[in-house]
Amino acid sequence: MLSLDDVRAARRRLEGVAHRTPVLHSRTLDGIAGARVHLKAECFQRGGAFKFRGAYSLISSLGEAERAAGVVAFSSGNHAQAVALASSLLSVPATIVMPEDAPAAKLAATRAYGAEVVLYDRYTGNREAIARELVADRGATLVPPFDHPLVMAGQGTAALELLEDAGPLDTLLAPVGGGGLVAGCATVATAIDPAIRVIGVEPEAGDDTRRSLEAGRRIEIPIPRTIADGQQISSPGALTFPIVQRLVSQVVLVSDDELVDAMRFAFDRLKIVLEPSGACGLAAVITGRVDPGARCGVILSGGNVGLERFVELYRS
Repeated sequence: MLSLDDVRAARRRLEGVAHRTPVLHSRTLDGIAGARVHLKAECFQRGGAFKFRGAYSLISSLGEAERAAGVVAFSSGNHAQAVALASSLLSVPATIVMPEDAPAAKLAATRAYGAEVVLYDRYTGNREAIARELVADRGATLVPPFDHPLVMAGQGTAALELLEDAGPLDTLLAPVGGGGLVAGCATVATAIDPAIRVIGVEPEAGDDTRRSLEAGRRIEIPIPRTIADGQQISSPGALTFPIVQRLVSQVVLVSDDELVDAMRFAFDRLKIVLEPSGACGLAAVITGRVDPGARCGVILSGGNVGLERFVELYRS
């Protein structure tokens, strides 16, 4: 299990390396939601997303021999960039397994940070199997995108900062892919205030966590076809899911159209760029998934979307 002390230890590892991202407010958004909304802008994190927190938390904990042997990760983009950047900062060789249809901007950034990229077909290949084969061949360390205590602890530091900057909250919303972010954030939030409601947000086409909670066990769905590429996960993590079961009050769903509307709002009103997954919690707030009058925190998880793709979605 994960504890608040684990997250505080991760913050010490990240101190002076990860950005303490700003908490944004919008009176227009408050009026739409009928609530006081605090937006944790992880789009301004190093690597453009919250994933840097977890990647650096794990890689910085490796011993000298493990660092020399390198790391391997699998990701559609944000974790890929985070591992590549963290590895570069720590002089650790990195190999990343990425889908062939990963956003071009995310592929380019991962390579620019110095990582080797191995491509696969996300609909026919098994990224975990490819990654584990590379680990076995090279004697490297696997850096999972969510299913590791040090990764979850790193992700949870976002909620730790949000609660320190925003003060007490009634509700905390976080996007759900594999569950590392929401598990880490729920661990922090409920340890600080057991009354807080933690709400996970998934795209309609990728509701594996919602279905798993209803079933009382982890279930697997086909790879979701959604614009939220950071949430194209077929099953919640083996380590994250028990935490989600215990601490997350509810998982709500948003449509791809609602994600685009939230991206538009963020650009027009907040003057920030969010990728679809990064806008997931904001979409839930805009569409009325929070209680009237609540003090609500939202993790805006990332902004890694290329200009052409952003314009294409904005105009859709």
